[in-house]
Amino acid sequence: MKIRIALTGNPNSGKTTLFNALTGSAQYVGNWPGVTVEKKEGRYRAQKEVTIVDLPGVYSLSPYTLEEVISRDYILEEKPDAIINIVDVTNLERNLYLTTQLLETGIPVVIALNMMDIFNKSGDKISIKALSQRLGCPVLPISALKNDGLDPLMKTALELANQKKKFEAVHKFHPTVETALDKVEKILYHNDNANKDLRWYSIKVFERDDKTLKKLNLPRDIVKDIENIIHNAENLLEDDSESIITGERYELIEDICSAVLQKKQTGLSVSDKIDRVVTNKWLGLPIFIFVMWFMYFISVSTIGTIITDWVNEEFFEVIVTDAATSFLESAGAAPWLLSLLVDGIIGGVGAVLGFVPQIMLLFFFISILEDCGYMARVAFIMDRVFRRFGLSGKSFIPMLIGTGCSVPAIMASRTIEQDRDRKMTIMLTPFIPCSAKIPIFTLMAATFFPRNSLVAPSMYFLGIAMVILAGVLLKRSALFKGDPAPFVMELPPYHLPRPKGVLIHMWEKGKSFIIKAGTVILAGVIIIWFLQSFDWSFQMVETDQSILANIGHAISPLFAPLGFGSWEASVSIFTGFLAKETVVATFGVLFGIAEATEETTGLYPHIAALFTPVAAYAFMAFNLLAAPCFAAIGATKREMGTWKWTFIAIGFQTGLAYLVALVIYQIGSAIFYGTNITGAVIVSALIVGAIVYLLFKAYMENKKAVAQN
Repeated sequence: MKIRIALTGNPNSGKTTLFNALTGSAQYVGNWPGVTVEKKEGRYRAQKEVTIVDLPGVYSLSPYTLEEVISRDYILEEKPDAIINIVDVTNLERNLYLTTQLLETGIPVVIALNMMDIFNKSGDKISIKALSQRLGCPVLPISALKNDGLDPLMKTALELANQKKKFEAVHKFHPTVETALDKVEKILYHNDNANKDLRWYSIKVFERDDKTLKKLNLPRDIVKDIENIIHNAENLLEDDSESIITGERYELIEDICSAVLQKKQTGLSVSDKIDRVVTNKWLGLPIFIFVMWFMYFISVSTIGTIITDWVNEEFFEVIVTDAATSFLESAGAAPWLLSLLVDGIIGGVGAVLGFVPQIMLLFFFISILEDCGYMARVAFIMDRVFRRFGLSGKSFIPMLIGTGCSVPAIMASRTIEQDRDRKMTIMLTPFIPCSAKIPIFTLMAATFFPRNSLVAPSMYFLGIAMVILAGVLLKRSALFKGDPAPFVMELPPYHLPRPKGVLIHMWEKGKSFIIKAGTVILAGVIIIWFLQSFDWSFQMVETDQSILANIGHAISPLFAPLGFGSWEASVSIFTGFLAKETVVATFGVLFGIAEATEETTGLYPHIAALFTPVAAYAFMAFNLLAAPCFAAIGATKREMGTWKWTFIAIGFQTGLAYLVALVIYQIGSAIFYGTNITGAVIVSALIVGAIVYLLFKAYMENKKAVAQN
């Protein structure tokens, strides 16, 4: 018999960790709220006929956010056989609010009291038996992180699921509220709703829940009768119905916690003491900048570079190439096949895979920061910066996820309630450098700025700066105008990163990069090789007479004002819209193995001939900000809902990228190379002036608004 068990709980309560432990899956786990934005399913490892469903983390079943809608709809419409409610025992009072609502759905509930290992170390005590009696459902202590208590938990959940009994909540509200709820229940029962969970629906109707009322579609006279019942209760209790229910829940929770919890009186926790420094008004931002610089310094400028140089120059260009060439020549392979495999596939894919060590190191450090809890503080720190310009720090959560890949980051924008802020976040999230852009930055930094460790991390901070600037610009338009969304975030306690967890997270993030190199990038380099090897008559020709060269020459005037008007650089921009990795892959095909000599190996000397240092930095900035890869564009379409909004996003991103690259190249060349003051330089200076004015105006307007409030 097939059984479905839903996992639900507050954000960051350990749901996904428990899901992974029960199913053997490796879903992404982050030490901040909002990691799960859609439901995930997996088979229970011990019994494959049992399906475990991981629902998005929610604080309540009131459908204000998309996660709450997903969780509530699944529970009420799909009706799982049982619910495992993961409760963070270290934050019992806050977690039990959702529990009181789940107990009213009529579905069997088992409480998984998570993080008991941390709780026991704190010196606090809890009576699990008393908590179970007060809630009227089984309560089992577990540690999802350490796999403690999971077997008894699942045994209890399966027993309840197999009983197929409707669950009755034991807690009651104020007598006045209960009287009103009884009357509403009777009305619903006699109005063709006898098969529904009347307790749940009567409470939601009493709260005037819009989605519930719309679903029930009650006749107007019935709605009027119910409104009179609610109005009478509000008059007697001198409050609105929603606040009455909320207050009653918190009174119940406070009563339960006082009866079952014994807290040890202590001062500031270790996490609080650390937060006094890392989230300090003056120290928080400099510490964040240092952390990011150090992460890029190790990953991109020092250890990562040493490994990457060996992989590129020794492994791919010598070992793999010599072996492949020797084998193909001895087998009598045709020249075109030799060129395809060596110049195309090995040269192109190898150029991308050569950067895997740096990317893996970067993901290693990011995983440590996420697992220990620091990344949640970064969102809090950036909220301070964002709000100075009238923006919300809530948008920064998807951007943190975007350091791995823009696709899940764009999907994570679902956690933002206001449609205008959600759309704006989708448009701005790709400005944060993902793993696909790192090889571009690394290649340019190693070629033109080998002794400057600030260049690669500067792309990260340029991305944040452009998020702020673009946010200010968009907020000026009628489409996005409005106050920033409120941002309330729970800061999870710090803990030492688990080596196994860090390595799993690093591999999960890096794996997609490697898989992409073997699929999308492989297909891309084969196409690029064909275009750079043949002319329009499909005859093999020199590269500068090929189809690719023709395309490059046609579009290169567009990029000449940005400093990269060579046809090779132009076609790399063009192919980069397929996937950002193909920018480096294109250079790999054009200049890789075939162009290497005994004196100069690798891409560096060929890249150095195409750009000046300022042009290289402008090239990096353009690739950072321009429209993302096809996969991210597809995610944008799904989340935006229409192609109109998708093309608006693409146009805005690419247009801004062009302007920023123009400003960097024109003004940078005038400053560092003493080039003549041209019309392009004047336009660039005017753009900079307009940007400074807009940012200053936004800052002063927000400062004035704060002072008035």
